[in-house]
Amino acid sequence: MSEAQGEPGHLPVLLEETIAALAIRPDGVYLDCTFGRGGHSAAILGRLGAAGRLVAIDRDPQAVAAAKRWLERGGDGRFSIAHARFSRLGDVLDELEVAAVDGVLFDLGVSSPQLDEPSRGFSFRDDGPLDMRMDPTQGMSASEWLHNASEQEIAEVVRTYGQERFAVPIAKAIAARCRDGGGSALQTTGELARLVAGVVRRRQKRPEVGKDPATRTFQALRIFVNQELEELARGLEAALARLRPAGRLVVISFHSLEDRIVKQFIARESGRTAPRDPVRGTLAHGVRLRLRALGRVLPDDAQVAANPRARSAVLRIAERLSEGAEAGA
Repeated sequence: MSEAQGEPGHLPVLLEETIAALAIRPDGVYLDCTFGRGGHSAAILGRLGAAGRLVAIDRDPQAVAAAKRWLERGGDGRFSIAHARFSRLGDVLDELEVAAVDGVLFDLGVSSPQLDEPSRGFSFRDDGPLDMRMDPTQGMSASEWLHNASEQEIAEVVRTYGQERFAVPIAKAIAARCRDGGGSALQTTGELARLVAGVVRRRQKRPEVGKDPATRTFQALRIFVNQELEELARGLEAALARLRPAGRLVVISFHSLEDRIVKQFIARESGRTAPRDPVRGTLAHGVRLRLRALGRVLPDDAQVAANPRARSAVLRIAERLSEGAEAGA
């Protein structure tokens, strides 16, 4: 898979910055935790030598199928693909007999193909089944969950994961629609989007320019249905456990809830938020440091103009420290 062989029309966010952050060694072993349509994987393979290796995973069966179609067309012996969540990356590496890796990439959130296909139920712009599962073979769809959740549970999800100030009236409207319409209610993204928009517009003093009123509710349901934040937290731990010393952890996030988890994880593992000696102010004896923070990268105006999805992107980079690094030792 060459750099030009990613999915046609798919433009990965901060591609060059991501590849630079991984500091790819030609003979290294790398893990792409979000294959998507192969944009980042293609660029990584383009920088690997014959002895290098890339393992990719994705929880979306369509993404895995796209990777397998490429393998069937000729493939690359350096590349492996697996259907898995972040939390299972260790199991995938074990199955492939990969003990450790030199770099791990997470490109978080929903992918462009998922948003662009109405049948996946992620977008409020095109009507489709209200599903939102990244892996449609597992768990409840968004519609199923809404029909089984209480008004209070819906409000909590919309408030927590969508940061929506009208969470309570939105939840009341959703619960009422499910109650009054029975099993046929809220089966499509269009119906939910119209319902939420009606609630928000009645309460907004001034509409938000350029932002659909359903944006926060759709984000909240998607994050909750897919357990995205929980999977991210588990995935970061699992990735760190498999990184070799000097290996890179590279994460691209697209909203504050994701970025906060990544930022806090790096801060904790690099000692910025670790316990300190109350007198000297140095890190407390026995604190083990596993990462060194290498900073963050934001898209510039040209990148946002070329790819509007980059607007909210934050790229964070950290490097694995040697085993046993201990503060105060």
